[in-house]
Parts: sequence; C-alpha cells; structure tokens
Amino acid sequence: MDRASDLDKVRQTILDFRDQRGWKEYHNEKDLALSISLEANELLENFQWKSSAEAVRDSEQNIKEEMADVLIYLIQLADKMDVNLEEEVLKKMKKNEVKYPVQIK
Repeated sequence: MDRASDLDKVRQTILDFRDQRGWKEYHNEKDLALSISLEANELLENFQWKSSAEAVRDSEQNIKEEMADVLIYLIQLADKMDVNLEEEVLKKMKKNEVKYPVQIK
C-alpha cells in the first residue's frame, strides 16, 4: 500500500469513528483547535525535566499515543474546514524551500 492510500485510510478511519458516535455535530473549529493544542501539550509533558533520550526511553509509547491524538484532531479540523492537508503541506513546503534555501558549504 502506498503512502497516499495509507493516509486516506487513516483519515477515513478517524472520520468513521467520529461519525459512528455522532460526535461531528459537537466538533467546531475552535474546540478542535483547542484540542490540538491540549494534546500537543500532553506530548510535551513527556519531555519535561528530561533529556530527549530519557523521555523516549521512559515514555515512548505515551509519546506515540499523544502524537496520534494531535493528528486525530488535526484531521478532524481539516475535515470541518474542508482543507486538503496533503495539498496544504506540499504548498507550505514550497514556501519553506524559498524561505530556507539549501546552503552549500
């Protein structure tokens, strides 16, 4: 399975999970954005007062789960706003290429 279809499958799984529970009507842009921030902060908690190596050693599974939570809410926000994340990421990367050109040493 290629990357594009993997991401499509993940997206559809998330949206189906939400829809089967009737949660879509409660998900507005503000609350989804807040949830992304909250989950990102839960991700950061794993690293508080530790080196990166210690955090990964001690909390790798929790780090993975918090990363997943961030993506879950981001996909739902993109769905709510009818945003094609793949397209927006590629456009942003093109802007980044201009802003941060490769420096030849």
